[in-house]
Amino acid sequence: MSDLIRRTAAELADALAAGETTSVEVTQAHLDRIAAVDGDVHAFLVVDAEGALSQAAAADARRATGQAQSPLDGVPIAVKDVMATKGLPTTCGSRILEGWVPPYDATVVARLRAAGLPILGKTNMDEFAMGSSTEHSAYGPTRNPWDLSRIPGGSGGGSAAALAAYEAPLAIGTDTGGSIRQPGAVTGTVGVKPTYGGVSRYGLVSLANSLDQAGPVTRTVLDAALLHTVIGGHDPKDSTSIDAPLPDLVGAARRGAEGDLSGVRVGVVKELGGEGYQDGVLTRFQESVDLMVAAGAEVVEVSCPNFVHALATYYLILPAEASSNLARFDAMRYGLRVTPDGDPSAEDVMRATREAGFGDEVKRRIILGTYALSSGYYDAYYGQAQKVRTLITRDFEQAFQHADVLVSPTAPTTAFKLGEKVDDPLAMYLNDLATIPANLSGVPGISVPSGLADEDGLPAGVQILAPATADDRVYRVGAALEAALLQKWGGPLLDQARPLVGEVAQRPSRDQGASS
Repeated sequence: MSDLIRRTAAELADALAAGETTSVEVTQAHLDRIAAVDGDVHAFLVVDAEGALSQAAAADARRATGQAQSPLDGVPIAVKDVMATKGLPTTCGSRILEGWVPPYDATVVARLRAAGLPILGKTNMDEFAMGSSTEHSAYGPTRNPWDLSRIPGGSGGGSAAALAAYEAPLAIGTDTGGSIRQPGAVTGTVGVKPTYGGVSRYGLVSLANSLDQAGPVTRTVLDAALLHTVIGGHDPKDSTSIDAPLPDLVGAARRGAEGDLSGVRVGVVKELGGEGYQDGVLTRFQESVDLMVAAGAEVVEVSCPNFVHALATYYLILPAEASSNLARFDAMRYGLRVTPDGDPSAEDVMRATREAGFGDEVKRRIILGTYALSSGYYDAYYGQAQKVRTLITRDFEQAFQHADVLVSPTAPTTAFKLGEKVDDPLAMYLNDLATIPANLSGVPGISVPSGLADEDGLPAGVQILAPATADDRVYRVGAALEAALLQKWGGPLLDQARPLVGEVAQRPSRDQGASS
């Protein structure tokens, strides 16, 4: 394995700036890695080798003349297949968009290109971001590089798996109910959900407009801060974009890495732990809290009583918004079109297309959402859910009066087996138990690897939440915790794994074990 693919994005950026390597060499090393192992992992749906190398060569030319467009100029990246990419297919993991090539870039993608990051390709995901395991992709599941028989989280499991398998040093994900943070927890990577409106949603194919948020997927907190700085900030094309500068995220991460949390109040959320959480996950979480105390933080317990209703609230609001958003896929304008025999009407074509193009989970949520919005049920379901959403936001406001950040396990369990929950939607939804409240209220959060659970030797994560627009807090506390854990482990978590992690080509092939 090339040493280049094991380096962090910050280390690669420094090496490029010093002339120790080239973007072409770095990009080729990752393309070689993808070719070697992605047949097993299936992190990517599309790999754009020619385009990535062309962009890398341009980055090298800029570096040679001292005109780098950003600190990350020349560092390659993978993009979740829910972001519009001009000239590259964008399928959202669905048959209904198979082969669709957007005529424009999402703002996030445009900013990546402007900063000089070569795009390796598009990563796999649950169809239209509906799922917690990446088993609901129409193009087959992604597998966790720690154990190919297990899920990599979802909906952005492809981006997280690409990082864990060393196929990319950086990736973009989207987080509607935990789809960056939960995959980060179960793959031993770092995932950040920025403040709602802190990163443009223009060109992000909407699942739920009031919940969706793009963000960084990385292997270190500093890398996430560097990437967040590239993609974040106001965008006039997005009406929900916050018209204010980002805080100093990179500075916060660097300060946090010094390991001093003196004066920081850390609130442990009473409702996000206990019953339903795996013992090993809770053990690693408590160790993380103890390390924050050792770094000087003051720990208090806070109660957010309405968090117990967050799951039910989310699974009324999200399907309602999704059913409206997915109405655009009607076979009339773009994407798949299925024409029944005979002399079908437009309605017949639409019905046949949506039947063939949407998977079971998408259909399930469309039905739920349409029912919740229907006449006679709107006030009883969707209206009530919005009221509870307000109560959850108030819980956050009250909790942040007593603590600067809130912490919890990121996910209740480590990665479960492929196929284990695919036929049990309620069990699948429970994976988002700890992450959903942040999306309902719009606050930022980060998942940092907390270690390996004793029961199965698989990664767990700790979640750090901060008030809206205070994203720098999650980076400071996350980096401090990461530094303490690195010292405890003697190196990155991925280096502490069983020998085959990252060497997935030696593991069982994809046709072994359960599949979706």
